[in-house]
Amino acid sequence: MGIANTKQSIQDWITQQWVIIFGKKINKARHKWLLGPFGGTNGIGLKFVKELAEKENLFIDNKKKDRGLIQSIDQLNLSNNELNVLSQDVIDFYQNTSNYDLRLKVKWNPLFKGFGILVRLIFSKRIEQLNVPIHNLKDSSGLTSEIIQLLDSKTNEVKRTVWLRTFKSTGQIVYSGIYETCVIPSGKTCIKAIFPLPNGNATVILTPKIGKSGELILDSSGQKIGDSGFYFLLKDSKGQLWTKFIRSFKDNLVVRCVNDRITAMQTLTLWNMRVLKFEYEIEKITQ
Repeated sequence: MGIANTKQSIQDWITQQWVIIFGKKINKARHKWLLGPFGGTNGIGLKFVKELAEKENLFIDNKKKDRGLIQSIDQLNLSNNELNVLSQDVIDFYQNTSNYDLRLKVKWNPLFKGFGILVRLIFSKRIEQLNVPIHNLKDSSGLTSEIIQLLDSKTNEVKRTVWLRTFKSTGQIVYSGIYETCVIPSGKTCIKAIFPLPNGNATVILTPKIGKSGELILDSSGQKIGDSGFYFLLKDSKGQLWTKFIRSFKDNLVVRCVNDRITAMQTLTLWNMRVLKFEYEIEKITQ
């Protein structure tokens, strides 16, 4: 059995050892679709972006506008019929995410609120990651929507896309995630969101579907390793890779445009019970 790296905080070591004990050792060559950057042990935040650029010999593009979570909707390999139905406003949001402001409302299931408080106290503030508000936000709170692209120094090709979301009122980082597409073993193209953690990451793989009204539905309801879903990944003290697939945890995101107004509804469930609901109002920044 592997042993988690001992040169880190005890709470990180315990959670990583849990992944090793109950998870599975994976092969780097056979699981390329799942792999993504790992965080350091001294917090994530903005410094992680700089460390990642240095580690992968990339440079940070300082352009702030016209930057998207994906460069083209064609990366999702949707059918022509799906593309014809999908809202053009939703497409523009994904291709030009940095041109939009977000407002967030949060609603917790009271049964899971204590767990949220625990995660925030033990992990979130310290590592500057996954800072989900504990109190229900009935009035929407403004978020920045900064897209940071890391480019190949020779070809200028985009190698990494980081979506950094912070509260405008406090500057506190809510999420720092790396977004890309991947092809899971079934051959389906999915969106992959990678949230760096100390010596590892939390990765959500979402299968795209198009609703009848042109909405984009992203769902992580797989049943096993190789499907869409929620994964913990880490590197142990000997450099071996481990993953734990959390089958009971689901993420469903619906992005739609009605009457020129873009909204997103994200629902997180555990054991088929709603844990948390996010409601986003998405508004294009006027110049």
